[in-house]
Parts: sequence; structure tokens; C-alpha cells
Amino acid sequence: MEPAPRIKPPWLRVRMPCGGRGAEVTAALAARRLHTVCDGAACPNRSECFHRGVATFMILGDVCTRRCAFCAVPGGTPPPPDAGEPEKVAAAAAALGLRHVVVTSVTRDDLPDGGAAMFAAVIREVRRANTGVGVEVLTPDFGGRGGDVDTVLTALPEVFNHNLETVERLQPLVRPQAGYGRSLRVLQQATERGGMVVKSGLLCGLGETDAELELALRHLREVGCEAVTLGQYLPPSPRHHPLARYIPPEEFLDYERRARAMGFRAVAAGPLVRSSYKARELFEACRRS
Repeated sequence: MEPAPRIKPPWLRVRMPCGGRGAEVTAALAARRLHTVCDGAACPNRSECFHRGVATFMILGDVCTRRCAFCAVPGGTPPPPDAGEPEKVAAAAAALGLRHVVVTSVTRDDLPDGGAAMFAAVIREVRRANTGVGVEVLTPDFGGRGGDVDTVLTALPEVFNHNLETVERLQPLVRPQAGYGRSLRVLQQATERGGMVVKSGLLCGLGETDAELELALRHLREVGCEAVTLGQYLPPSPRHHPLARYIPPEEFLDYERRARAMGFRAVAAGPLVRSSYKARELFEACRRS
């Protein structure tokens, strides 16, 4: 396989928005010492989302117990959870006037429940403090423990998102402490629980073939996923999994067409798409269809 060009193609060049609510979002987060995946995972849409007054809260600290080969979030030994985090997230959501709150976390294999109780507490507190707000969670796999997954599901988020990330063949290279089958089982458990949109995401350009990507999408539909995101993998550093290729926008349009033909009710596919990009729009698309 030839290495991908070092120079990013023009469709990956992000323009910095002017004005907007970026400073307001930054201040609301800093005042409560909250983390976002926008910063932690070096999201290319950070400026755009902050400009629109949107952020994805990252609970349970900013250090992950895993070291996935695709992810910019640093691995190591995280500090103890902040017991006041549910109230802080709820207060920040209220200050920003958010109507759809997206909450994710680092993976906390050091905690007996993987942080599931904190997810549930955040969901409930955000709802208590923000009437009519929708909550979307993007969770780790909780080691595949069904009881911990159910702790989050019992809090009934509007959207339960867990990323498959890549095709089955590349899982041991890209996320060796996780598992393709385990992630599918987590998503199926959410589908069987019912009452929420089930969502997942895939990164493209890690070395997957077209047939492998289509099979992964079919597997997601088989376990009941209704919404899916597909975006371009961008290595955070030379130490991370190598980039296989840049995928042009027209290929992402084809991925979207095929995903919709499989029965996905909401699809976001594009070079800069990430798991929580335009999350509210995808949720509303599912509700309308």
C-alpha cells in the first residue's frame, strides 16, 4: 500500500469562522472545569461547533485507560471522577441554552462500572435542570458488561451512540482493547431496550476495503442502528495508525447513498464528519422518518 500524500487535499482545509459564540462556549466550559471531546480528540470541527454554540461534553476526565491507535485522547492513569460533574454539565448546558446535549467520555476500565453510573447521573441532572432538552450519549463499551450498559439505558437518553470505528479486520490494530463483536452486542442491547435512537460511527481511510466498509454498515443495520456517521480518519501524530488514503467527497456521497438504501434513517457522511457532528439534526431526521 502506498502511503497517503502528506499534504491534505483542499476539501480538508477548515476555514476559521468569524464572530459567533466561540468565546462564550470556551468561557462556560472553563468556568466549570469541564472537558470536551472537541479539544481532547482534536476534532476538525471544533471552531465551527463552538461558533454555533455547540460542544460535546467529555465526562470522567481527559485521560483514557486505553490507547487506541486512531485516537488523540491521551492514555494513562486518570484522576478520580468528579462527583459534581453532573451538576456542572447541566449548568453549562443551561448557560449555553442547548436543546440537544451530547455527552461522551474517556474509557474508564479502572472503574468497577466503567463510569456507567456517571453517565446515568449526567443524563438525569441535565434533564432536571433543562426542561425539554434532549440528551445524546456516546459511550465506551464498558468492557461488554451488559449490566453497566443497562445502567445507561435505564436513564433513557434520546440517542444512544457507540462507535464501531472501523471494519472487523482492522479492529485488532486500531482498537485492540475493544472488539468488533462486543461493540455490536452493546448496540443490539440498546436496540432491544427501545425508546431511543441507536447510532454508531465509522472512520474511513484506515486501510479498509470498500466491501469491508459495506459489510460493517450491514452489520450495524442488523443490530438495529438507525443513524450512522462516516468521516475521514486523520492521524493525530506519526505514532498513530497510518493513514491509508484520503477519501474524496464524492465517495462519501456514495457511502451515504448506500447507507440510506440499507435502511439507515439518518446518515452524515463527509471528510470532516465526526460522531457528534450536527447531532441534533440527525436525531430530528430520525424522528421525522
